[in-house]
Amino acid sequence: MNKHSLKQLQSFLLLWGSQTVSQLGTAMTDYAVMIWVYSRKGTASSVTLLTVCTFLPTIFFRFLAGSMADRLHKKRIMLIADLLAACGTLAVFLLHSADVLQIWHLYVINFLLSLMNAFQEPASFVAVSILVPKEHYARASGLQGFSGAAVSILAPALGALLLTSGGLNLVLIADLSTFAVAFLVLLFLIRIPEPEQQTAEEAPFSKTCLEGIRYLKDHTAILRMTLFLAVINFLAKLGNDGMLSPFILGRTGNNQSVLGMAESFTAMGVLAGSVLVTMMKPVRRRTGLIFITTGLVFAGNMIQSLTSRPWLWCAAAFGSYLLAAVMNVNIDILMREKVRLEMQGRVFSAKSTLQNFTIPPALLLGGLLADTVFEPFMTAASPAQRVLSGLFGTGKGAGIGLMFFVIGITGMLVSFTRLRKPVYRELDLAETETTEKN
Repeated sequence: MNKHSLKQLQSFLLLWGSQTVSQLGTAMTDYAVMIWVYSRKGTASSVTLLTVCTFLPTIFFRFLAGSMADRLHKKRIMLIADLLAACGTLAVFLLHSADVLQIWHLYVINFLLSLMNAFQEPASFVAVSILVPKEHYARASGLQGFSGAAVSILAPALGALLLTSGGLNLVLIADLSTFAVAFLVLLFLIRIPEPEQQTAEEAPFSKTCLEGIRYLKDHTAILRMTLFLAVINFLAKLGNDGMLSPFILGRTGNNQSVLGMAESFTAMGVLAGSVLVTMMKPVRRRTGLIFITTGLVFAGNMIQSLTSRPWLWCAAAFGSYLLAAVMNVNIDILMREKVRLEMQGRVFSAKSTLQNFTIPPALLLGGLLADTVFEPFMTAASPAQRVLSGLFGTGKGAGIGLMFFVIGITGMLVSFTRLRKPVYRELDLAETETTEKN
């Protein structure tokens, strides 16, 4: 990166670096809280309910948040959301220090923290579009992917170290300290100019909340890409993105070290893919790259299903998530390039809600299919089972392996058949009607 590029990206780099520090603190707290809850309750459902409380606000409040991100000052939204989120962490610290912290407190606080994040994310997305010149979108998205992967790798190790050294309170103090760094940098060192508002923005707030959906409806290519991603998310959660833990634990007799190794390679794959994108030259057919990389991601499901060797599971996880990082960055660039700046908050929120609403039912269905269909099928003697056991083995986890294989084929077919659909071609043009409408 030359000096001119560094100067152009100075504000973004300050924001990115400080937010990464804060995200690391938050991720360490998430890890420590999960350990604390499991140590008290001892059930998987008590932990998954934390995830549900984290996910629900992004579904129910994202439309409202996106409209606010477009109408109000982005920096102010980010500062208020971060401050209120820090108050939630402080509440956990005070309750734990007084020895009155209960699990239900964490469910409520997690919900409120996620609510703040629902407002912070669209404001941050638009802020990055404002701060980063168009020619550096890929580099900025790659750096964000890199930091996300680095946080995923570092947070469990650092969280465990702090938890062992000083308990939950030390982790919470570290989180509050990282928040202070990010908050002060944003408050004093970063200026986020507001884009000029058009007259259409003067519409009543109640109407603007659904303008993201109307925008997608009027822009067929972006809507079809969003629905494609909803299908991909559904299949991914049925496959190794949602079922990798029970698959590996079942195949290895509950060997948590192998699972940890596979999860580490997953995070390293995202990190490597993010670095790769920052070094790549911009591609002309971005949609083609998205569909090809998505299809190859599902090939990782098939590789994992057909082997019992941990090193192949790790290699497939690394390759799949490297490609997933490339895919996600290019989707991010498409959204920044094809949607007008003053509409990005609403469109980002609508797209995020539509593409992610399939995740909860997929997680529920994945466990149900594994426990009641695929696993019993691979343990009950039958001609088909005897044939398939030659490919997927026998015993616990074999049924999930078969499930991975089916999902892998389906995901590849869904992805590669999109290459022949002309509706997506307008997204590869330098300028399209998506920048002119609404």
